[in-house]
Amino acid sequence: MNQFFATCPRGLEALLVSELAEFGAKNIQPTDGGVAFSGDMPVCYQANLESRIATRILWQVGRGRYANEEDLYQAVFKLNWPQWFDVKRDFLVKVTGVKCPLKSLEFATLRIKDAICDRFRQAVGSRPYIDTKEPDVRVHAYLAAEDYQLYIDTSGNPLYQRGLRRASVEAPLRENLAAGIIRLSGWQPGTPLLDPMCGSGTFLLEAAMMALDMAPGSGRHFGFEKLNNFDAAAWEKLRLKVLGRAKPVSFQKIYGSDADLRAVRVSRENLKQAGLLDAVQLSHVDMTEVPAPAESGVLIANPPYGIRIGEDEALAALYPKMAEALKKRFAGWNTYFLTNDMRLPKLMRLSPSKRTPLFNGPLECRLFEIRMVAGSNRREKS
Repeated sequence: MNQFFATCPRGLEALLVSELAEFGAKNIQPTDGGVAFSGDMPVCYQANLESRIATRILWQVGRGRYANEEDLYQAVFKLNWPQWFDVKRDFLVKVTGVKCPLKSLEFATLRIKDAICDRFRQAVGSRPYIDTKEPDVRVHAYLAAEDYQLYIDTSGNPLYQRGLRRASVEAPLRENLAAGIIRLSGWQPGTPLLDPMCGSGTFLLEAAMMALDMAPGSGRHFGFEKLNNFDAAAWEKLRLKVLGRAKPVSFQKIYGSDADLRAVRVSRENLKQAGLLDAVQLSHVDMTEVPAPAESGVLIANPPYGIRIGEDEALAALYPKMAEALKKRFAGWNTYFLTNDMRLPKLMRLSPSKRTPLFNGPLECRLFEIRMVAGSNRREKS
């Protein structure tokens, strides 16, 4: 049984726990920013292929205690790296420290890299090369106050890179965060879903893939394919089974619009490239004018926030107009807004029923849930 650690956006750990349980993972233990679990390699393959929430699936190859760089070098040197990847594969070492006592993480990175290269020299008489941009193999080291953990990354590029979105407008949302927000909203395929500020179409793409049971990793490759223990037959069997589940593309009551014509064009192009254009209806209309496409449904939006466009006053004027549009046309809808602007509910004069802390990269945000039951969300003037 192998030990793994799946990283994810902070705030989505519980959703990742549910996914991993579905894939057959054992000993699932959530922590801040990820979930530890155990399983065989096919479970790892499935998590990479099917997880909508994970950022990376890391395979633990070593752990122990250390006090200095020399301890790390010796611990890394003792591991059988040539068993895990070929000397012809170039690699990268990434070190993360939390309460780490070492003066320089850069020097620690260098010593770990040296230990791996020296182990290869001892075993096969040559060393693998370093590639800091597109390495075949990524080695991750996590250094705490007294303990280290060493991982080989089975994902390669981060899993939010679905291989779908070709173009983007300013400040696109990461795909796994978008998928998590859709899950947190409770939306189910068949229910109308609207993103009235669709940008490059990330919510639309993720919702369409969910509705059609398309695996998020079906259009890309993974780091585990370059490891010595890669089981090509098991991978192909899993891949064909998962791909065979996908439904034919048809309209899924998913709607997207934006006030920016360029954003609508970018969304259309991204949906077309992904083969999902027929699943979504797009329109060029301002959020304050957008009609409700059905009597009830789920509205999800990532409004521009100050850090994105630097116009706090413009936002303060926009929020009341957004609220007016919701009150006029969206009674019966559940609405969700991701923002780092905590003024949003107050300026909209609407009371959120939930405030879920989420992180968009390093940026702390809130997902505000506002249920538009006619007349019940309006705040009385004091």
